Amino acid sequence: MSKMTLEELRKLREAKKQEAAQRDTEGKDTLVIVGMGTCGIAAGAKDVVDALLDELKKVGNENVIIRQAGCMGLCHVEPTVEVRSPGIPNTIYGNVDAEVARKIVRQHIVDGRLVNKHVYDKPAADIIEQ
Repeated sequence: MSKMTLEELRKLREAKKQEAAQRDTEGKDTLVIVGMGTCGIAAGAKDVVDALLDELKKVGNENVIIRQAGCMGLCHVEPTVEVRSPGIPNTIYGNVDAEVARKIVRQHIVDGRLVNKHVYDKPAADIIEQ
């Protein structure tokens, strides 16, 4: 194993700082939960998390918390992603792949519109708090 240079160590430190900042919840109001049970992982949930993180970085949105959960009980539509953001009902997306994950970032989180083709569940209009 070769030794790392000082510059490589600085780059590694900066990359880890950015990863840690993604987990910091202070001042953030949008929560994205990815089902990472064995069924979700087998269906490609890790690729979904990577695509979400990459797309959030591309659009420059640092107001989002990404969390991993266990099985969400929706094994037949894995990978699943729940998005909780202000002004939009909490929404669960099913059959999410990397491309859909990028749409969720651009369309749901940035533009405030649902990605209708992949909405699996959202609260009924009569129970949404006004």
